[in-house]
Amino acid sequence: MSAHNHSIDQDQLVKEIQERRPEALNYLYDNYSGAIYGSILRIVQEEDIAKEVLQDAFMKFWDKIDQYDSSKGRFFTWMVNVTRNLAIDKLRSKELKKAQKTDDIGDYVNTRSEGATHQNIDGIGMQEAMQGLRDEERFVLEMVYFKGYTQSEIEKEFGIPLGTIKTRLRMALVTMRKILDVE
Repeated sequence: MSAHNHSIDQDQLVKEIQERRPEALNYLYDNYSGAIYGSILRIVQEEDIAKEVLQDAFMKFWDKIDQYDSSKGRFFTWMVNVTRNLAIDKLRSKELKKAQKTDDIGDYVNTRSEGATHQNIDGIGMQEAMQGLRDEERFVLEMVYFKGYTQSEIEKEFGIPLGTIKTRLRMALVTMRKILDVE
């Protein structure tokens, strides 16, 4: 590839990427990463995840360049479509859902919104009450109520039989009602 200080047309760029010229990938990144990153960020709305998807996108452009068909549209449009699909897949991925679900319980228990009254969940003794549960009951209760897992997801993720999960959750709720003196 000749000097990259000037622009080259998309057909030449595609040809050079197909020829596996590293300078073509550099040119592609230098000239398109800002626009691609912006489209990713609009979808995933988290910078760290957007940066990860951006790296994945450029690797996919490099690896899957032969899937680009100029008769179906412009190269940039193809890149945006590839990127959009990667970003949506990332949002739907188990990895991301798991990361969102495994936030520390303290993030939920101890937070208050602006202007909220002084009483929060910890103020009603929830953490202390949960200490009265058996470990396996506390685990299931935390997964369902604080981390957003369904009972089926717990079964699949942790290998606990569904019936056992239901029993532990029911027992945890019965115990919590007694501890908190809720009728």
